[in-house]
Amino acid sequence: MIAVDLQPGDHYSAVIVGGGQAGLSVSWHLAQAGVRHVVIERESAAHEWRDGRWDNFTLVTPNWHCRLPGYPYDGPDPDGFMTRDEVYAWVRGYADTFDAPIAEGVEVRRVDRRDDGVFVVQTSAGEITADAVTSATGGYHRPITPSWADDLPERIVQMHSHHYRNAGQLPGSVLVVGTGQSGTQIAEDLHLEGRQVHLAVGRAPRVARFYRGRDCMTWLADMGVYDVPVGEQAAAKRAATNHYVTGRDGGRDIDLRLFAAQGMGLHGRAIGVADGTLAFDDSLTANLDRADAVAESIKNDIDNYIAREGIDAPVEERYRPVWTPGGGPTRLDLDEIDAVVWAIGFRADWSWLGDLDVLDAAGHPAHDRGATAVPGFSFVGLPWLHTWGSGRFHAIARDAEHVAAGIVAASRGVLAVR
Repeated sequence: MIAVDLQPGDHYSAVIVGGGQAGLSVSWHLAQAGVRHVVIERESAAHEWRDGRWDNFTLVTPNWHCRLPGYPYDGPDPDGFMTRDEVYAWVRGYADTFDAPIAEGVEVRRVDRRDDGVFVVQTSAGEITADAVTSATGGYHRPITPSWADDLPERIVQMHSHHYRNAGQLPGSVLVVGTGQSGTQIAEDLHLEGRQVHLAVGRAPRVARFYRGRDCMTWLADMGVYDVPVGEQAAAKRAATNHYVTGRDGGRDIDLRLFAAQGMGLHGRAIGVADGTLAFDDSLTANLDRADAVAESIKNDIDNYIAREGIDAPVEERYRPVWTPGGGPTRLDLDEIDAVVWAIGFRADWSWLGDLDVLDAAGHPAHDRGATAVPGFSFVGLPWLHTWGSGRFHAIARDAEHVAAGIVAASRGVLAVR
């Protein structure tokens, strides 16, 4: 990595905003093509892997999925799951393999485009210009908490999943709200520490860790599931939360029913505070059943693939629920909880894009495989940028190559094909 001392008045052929794996991947391609560029990172390169995850975090995708341009995972455990610190070191080390030009500790505050097509980039280090700008900041910027969070008593410690590190941060019994990947894994982390945990269960699907002798995500990769273009996917699938599972201790299922049998309190969706209690709706049974149904449907797809391809794979019994909830909504006395972890996601913040016409009517990035209607401006690193694999290591290299090709073509005076 080369530390860039950004100076007011500097001009670059390309500016990449964001120094995570997506931004670095585009940088690699631009470096290979000899395009003068800079990666601008508000914190430090790859910092989200170190600063935005809990102590016992692991990847949920097998290590062999980790392949950045010119930099595939080559460690000793391709079917294992790197820890938080291992992922940070791996991504950070990537920047050193090609002397990525990075300005760390610099915030991009606004980007505009002049009439002559040059971008004006306002940063905390001063104003610079560029012929092309790529947003590699992802889509998860502002932690979300519900409007009624302020109705909870002051004595209850509240924390968003983004700031959770370990059980030692929180007193007593803990309510985790949300069952995406972070919520379920944090609930498990607290459960394994012997805490009394309550979990508000949403509609997130789950997937088995292993099935018929292999990791389910390895089966899905071989089946090409992560490579299907977004235009061929149902809107409901594109909007769905990722399946919950864990890579902890070599990888295993996250079975919320088993947690309940072991003493974790499961509830439906949290809907508010009233009369000294926290109220939940009656969706628990349906949400658990739906998550199980998705996991079993994935197994069906794997079975069909094995049969179609004539693969010799062991046969195993299907999942059987170990716990069934009672019906109806539930309430939890606020005296029974001491802390809440909000794991209900993030809100995007694109305010730094100024007046650039790169968002749709709902405020989401409007693009075709990263290319926007504004010549020279592109996105990378977004979920579903092109395929399901776009939001994970599996397809970052492919997405970055496509976006970088447009930048390189434009820098050489060639009309980029969109």
